[in-house]
Amino acid sequence: MYSIVIIEDDPSYINMMDVILQMEGFEVRSATDGQAGLAMLRGKRPNLILCDIMMPEMDGHSLLETLKGEKKLADIPFIFVSAMGDRADVRRGMSAGADDYLPKPFSADELLAAVTGRIRRHEMINSQHVKAVFQEEQAILNQKITRREREVLLMVGEGATSRDIAARLGISLKTVEVHRANLMNKLDAANAASLARWAVIAEQTELDADSCAA
Repeated sequence: MYSIVIIEDDPSYINMMDVILQMEGFEVRSATDGQAGLAMLRGKRPNLILCDIMMPEMDGHSLLETLKGEKKLADIPFIFVSAMGDRADVRRGMSAGADDYLPKPFSADELLAAVTGRIRRHEMINSQHVKAVFQEEQAILNQKITRREREVLLMVGEGATSRDIAARLGISLKTVEVHRANLMNKLDAANAASLARWAVIAEQTELDADSCAA
């Protein structure tokens, strides 16, 4: 199970993100300030961090800077979640090493797209160092899903929302949702966390195929 730490001083946003993510199969822990969040991260490493910027004790920028200085925590995918959406803020966060910036307010679809996209990228980097992984799962993908379903799955892994996928493939939003439902049924993926893992495997299959063809 993928684990996520939310560091946010607004209880309403903590509750909202916690409910959405847990319903989609993620393990969630939360802290209400940067210092408490840092202690939580040092205690148990998560797969991803969602962090506000303006917080008491230690703000998001200071927390990110501290994490980048700690070898065991520096590579954890880090997403800023903030209402501070001006370009200077975004540039500062990204130049400091943040992986993404999710402006408030956001929808459940946007939150899940950001989370699954960043986890998938991190997993892909790690999986490229391992040979012959996911062989059984790759066979399931080859046998069970259609070409269009694979396209949708890869876009889910990129962090695309359903609306993004519909626009890129030139199909209706309803058709995208049908494809997602088919994927979850065929792959026995009960939630977004499971589907994100299958997206990693699908992309690894594509990379392996490209390598063999080269």
